[in-house]
Amino acid sequence: MPGDFLRAGADVPDSNAFVVENPQMAALLVTATRIAGSEGKVLITGESGVGKDLVARHVHAHSRRASRPFVAINCAAMTDSLLESELFGHVKGSFTGAYRDKIGKLQAAHRGTIFLDEVGEMSLRMQAMLLRFLESGEIQAVGSDGHSARVDVRVIAATNRNLPELIAAGQFREDLMYRLRVIHLEVPPLRDRREDIRPLVAHFARRTGRFVTFTEAAMQLLVRHRWPGNVRELHNVVEQIVLMSDREVVDVDQLPAAIRVAAPLMVPTRERRRQVADELYNAIVTAGYSFWDHIYPLFLSRDITRHDMRELVRRGLATTRGNYRALLKLFGMSNTDYKRFLNFLAAHDCRADFREFRNGVPDVARRPKLLLPPLPEPGSESREQPMVNA
Repeated sequence: MPGDFLRAGADVPDSNAFVVENPQMAALLVTATRIAGSEGKVLITGESGVGKDLVARHVHAHSRRASRPFVAINCAAMTDSLLESELFGHVKGSFTGAYRDKIGKLQAAHRGTIFLDEVGEMSLRMQAMLLRFLESGEIQAVGSDGHSARVDVRVIAATNRNLPELIAAGQFREDLMYRLRVIHLEVPPLRDRREDIRPLVAHFARRTGRFVTFTEAAMQLLVRHRWPGNVRELHNVVEQIVLMSDREVVDVDQLPAAIRVAAPLMVPTRERRRQVADELYNAIVTAGYSFWDHIYPLFLSRDITRHDMRELVRRGLATTRGNYRALLKLFGMSNTDYKRFLNFLAAHDCRADFREFRNGVPDVARRPKLLLPPLPEPGSESREQPMVNA
């Protein structure tokens, strides 16, 4: 079966290896292998971190151009002028800093493949220049007065943006989309292919060079997590866990806070709210996590509810004696976030009445003990945060 073939290939400790158990993902890779033999342009879409670049490399590796260069360029990482120079090249003296002639990525990819990552971030001006190249196959270096040169490249583009929405907003050219979308491959998010999580965890753990296994309880929490950062986030989390662990078997207590507090708890609703709020509060106050970087993404991804958020605020107000402004420092926010924080709470009905806490005192003795792993120290080998935004 195709899935068996693709799964077997994932045992190779290669950063470009595919680990596939999910039928939808396996079918996508079979399609990618089949269309690789054509010369059609490919548009790969999907959320950030799902592995669009790996799919592009897979298409190139199975094409007739496999022995030729695969050249990737991130269209979102450069200004217009720099992107134009990177794509088409420039001649000496064409602009300040152009001390020598330089060939562009398109010419470097001659007879190979050019991968245009984040193509949805291109300006309209660059979109027009790319469209002209796709129609003619000709390039002209920045500052050149000579004739245009023709190059033979296969174009694969990728984006995490919704191109039809950008077109409706006047931010992307419709004719360019149709030029790029001769073949369309959409990579599903990791939350829609949870069958891949267990083998991916094992794969990423092996790549660290340490022999580490996960208990079933820990693995179940990893499988249940929504992974808003997709495979990239899973890779970072597994690497962090393995490198920071002093055991050969990883249990629940060694998982990052974001995964533990997001896991659904099989307890009555009122008790669940109390336990989740305790975990969230300790993660912020004792373990060094912050509201916007860790708690807010959990709320957006619906891993915690407005009731959980309100209970967290109540715990904070009990400590600050009803002072909302003092919550900023307690929750790891800057002083300029005051209005943003209040607006967020009001918009989502998460505010708690501060008056009941005005005459109270912080009840430190009743604060639950720390159940969450600490953040990595600055300068340690693993600097990755448990939450990775898409």
